[in-house]
Amino acid sequence: MILKRKIYDKLLTWKNDARGSRAVMIEGARRVGKSTIAEEFAKNEYSSYLVIDFAKKDAETESYFTNYLNDLDTLFMMLQAHYGVRLKERDSLIIFDEVQMFPQARAAIKYLVADGRYDYLETGSLISIRENVRDIVIPSEERRISMYPLDFEEFAAAMGEEMLLEYIRSCFRERKPLERSLHGKAMLLFKQYLLVGGMPRAVTAFLESHRSFAEADVEKRDILALYREDIMKINARYRGKVLAIYDQLPGLLSRHEKRVVFKKVQEGSYAEQYEESFFWLSDSMISNECFLCADPNVGLSLNETRTYIKCYLADTGLLVSHAFDENALLEEEVYKQILNDELSMNEGMLYENAIAQMLAANGHKLYFYTHYNEEKHRNDMEIDFLISDNKKLKYKIYPIEVKSSKRYSTVSLNRFKEKYRERIGECYLIHPKNLSIKDEIICIPPYMTWLL
Repeated sequence: MILKRKIYDKLLTWKNDARGSRAVMIEGARRVGKSTIAEEFAKNEYSSYLVIDFAKKDAETESYFTNYLNDLDTLFMMLQAHYGVRLKERDSLIIFDEVQMFPQARAAIKYLVADGRYDYLETGSLISIRENVRDIVIPSEERRISMYPLDFEEFAAAMGEEMLLEYIRSCFRERKPLERSLHGKAMLLFKQYLLVGGMPRAVTAFLESHRSFAEADVEKRDILALYREDIMKINARYRGKVLAIYDQLPGLLSRHEKRVVFKKVQEGSYAEQYEESFFWLSDSMISNECFLCADPNVGLSLNETRTYIKCYLADTGLLVSHAFDENALLEEEVYKQILNDELSMNEGMLYENAIAQMLAANGHKLYFYTHYNEEKHRNDMEIDFLISDNKKLKYKIYPIEVKSSKRYSTVSLNRFKEKYRERIGECYLIHPKNLSIKDEIICIPPYMTWLL
């Protein structure tokens, strides 16, 4: 089953940009669908294409890059003969699949692009890419596009709900609530997204099994096991710390305050000891980092504080399977409890993780805000997410609070709005209820997050 992905349009823009690089790297975590979209794109947009899968460790193909890089006529002749594909100048794509397994091919991009005959698309797991670039020069000719798990829009489209998506888009644009029954339908769809997530194999298993959460769970556990195996292969200097964070992510997110308290990860530890571990997880796109912004002003990154961090799993469906063992999911009917709003303890964790996932897929770097009241000896303002419009003129920030319950307070958001009024574009509250506007706060249901 081929799932419709937004990255396809980005690849099309790259192909049609005559001034741009003729090589593109799809960056993403394991099993996020990079190879599938690469071949689908090649099949639809070029007269012919050739896929070199470096994971197969074909010694003969690898020898071509070693022996003929200074003689590209011979290199292309050997590749066409080996794969039985006729390449057409300016109308063929060569795919380097799992390029991290043979870094010399990635280094060769510089010369292949300069030659100008064909276009090149590289895919690879970021986990291994970062570990295998020490001895090569990263080609400046390579454009990079990040690929994420399916967001809610892509998931809903896979479920055949394009008309509902169009209605949601219209209601968001006009700032009006959905018709009651359709709001209920959209919320049920969002809860399915929480449970299944956006990893293509999990979504496909869910659809092909007539919406069996158990079948999707099998695929998700395979992916989690792969991630753990990859962590075990990294540099021993920080392997243990990465593993500690990875294993404890559900526990860290299940607390009321999602910020990582390092002494709770390991007694006596502090932020600087784990900085490289968080970077590794985020850089491999296994997690989404969210940093404290101490002074929400022009350029959120200028005021980020890296010793205060929240760490979300990049896919909420994976988080569900990571948080509950297989027996617990079945015996405690966790799926049913979440669908019926009965799992109050962990639902907030899932909501917030899903919002982080959708914001990251929309290209937002994640920040949060807290204000410590010296007199009260506690935080009196906590904003879950801050995003910006990134405009050089009329720069604005957009605070976002996430509430999984229908009962909540907006005290923090109101205080933040009053304190930073001149800097704010709009304030958003994401909650399970229908769209409404109260006290200049736009309250939207979670299924509208992809529109922010």
